[in-house]
Amino acid sequence: MDLQAEVPLKRIALGVAYNGTPYYGWQTQPNGQTVQDRLESALRQFTTQVTPTICAGRTDTGVHALTQVVHIDTLAERRNESWVRGLNALLPDSISIRWAKEVAPDFNARFSARSRTYVYVLRNERIMSPHWVGRAGWDFHPLNLDAMCAAAEYLVGTHDFSSFRSSQCQAASPVRTMELLKIEKQGAFIVFTLKANAFLHHMVRNIIGSLVYVGKGRFPSDWVESLLQEKNRKFAAPTFMSDGLYLAQVDYPEEYGLNLFSQFDINQPLNSLLQF
Repeated sequence: MDLQAEVPLKRIALGVAYNGTPYYGWQTQPNGQTVQDRLESALRQFTTQVTPTICAGRTDTGVHALTQVVHIDTLAERRNESWVRGLNALLPDSISIRWAKEVAPDFNARFSARSRTYVYVLRNERIMSPHWVGRAGWDFHPLNLDAMCAAAEYLVGTHDFSSFRSSQCQAASPVRTMELLKIEKQGAFIVFTLKANAFLHHMVRNIIGSLVYVGKGRFPSDWVESLLQEKNRKFAAPTFMSDGLYLAQVDYPEEYGLNLFSQFDINQPLNSLLQF
């Protein structure tokens, strides 16, 4: 009799932060190193078992995370702090485990999520600071903040976001509910905070590109409303650079006890980012 087979698997949730610059996104692929590759390699060393991961949202090449939420199923017996310390000892400096918690078997990092919050940090000045290369997007044109804020209002609510959807997007539906789209200027930075039930492939970067077009004066604010009506990607602006995009927070129902780990303050997004 296989006694090990009778031992129930534990489901562990992990909060993962990473600098996405060195990676070809989250998801394992044949063309280059990904965050998932490095995390699963560390898990294999730490548990001596092949341990697949499920994440809250697959980030693209160069995109960062303050808290990506991942779940695993494992036979390994470890204290929460041991998961954190042990995995961090095996991970590169660009990835760190922020917290670990055993969760109910019905928890799913992707499907249990109620909302995701992304932050895009844009450095808006004549010359890009070398200290922010890879960590912030950049545009040297003067940008009209009021016009961008007016345009952003059209995107709040439940809409068909086909005009902001990558042609490679595999989502079953283009309809998403944008709970919040806030734009603030802080010194040389323009900070975009977007919260929705879920996002389509390249949706955030395509929205940022179109809002920047409005900020430059290439189109009026209500152009964004017409993009929603067109439901066609070819009418929107090009996909904006990935450098300044951060998966900031994932929210779950309270019964899972994960929201208490969040260090992200949606009212002070840049300050929260600088704390990581």
